[in-house]
Amino acid sequence: MEGEQTNYPTQSFGEINIKIRDLEEKQRIMKDRLLLIGKNLIETKEKNSEDILELKKSIDEIKNNLERIKSFLETASNEFSKFARKEDLEILAKQAKMFQPLEFVRKKDLEKLKKN
Repeated sequence: MEGEQTNYPTQSFGEINIKIRDLEEKQRIMKDRLLLIGKNLIETKEKNSEDILELKKSIDEIKNNLERIKSFLETASNEFSKFARKEDLEILAKQAKMFQPLEFVRKKDLEKLKKN
C-alpha cells in the first residue's frame, strides 16, 4: 500500500498540471478573442463615424440645393406675373388679324382709283 500512496499523489499532480495548462490555454484564447472583438468594435465605430460624417455632408448639400431651388422658384413665380397670359395673347392676335394694316388703302391711292 505504501507504493500506491506515493504513486497516487504523483499521478494526481500530473492531472492537475494538465488541467492548469488547459485553463491557461482557454484563458489565452479568450484573451485573444476579447482583443479581436475590441479591435473590431473600434474599427466599426470609426467606420460608422465616417459614414455619419458623409451623410451629414450629403444632407447639407441637399439642403443648399433645396434652398437654391426654392429661391429660383420664388423668383420665377414673381416674374410670371409680369408675363402676358395666353388668353391675352389670343385676344391680341385676333385684333391684329382684324386690323391687317397692309390691306388698307392710302388716300392718294383711293383718289387715283377714282380718277381712273
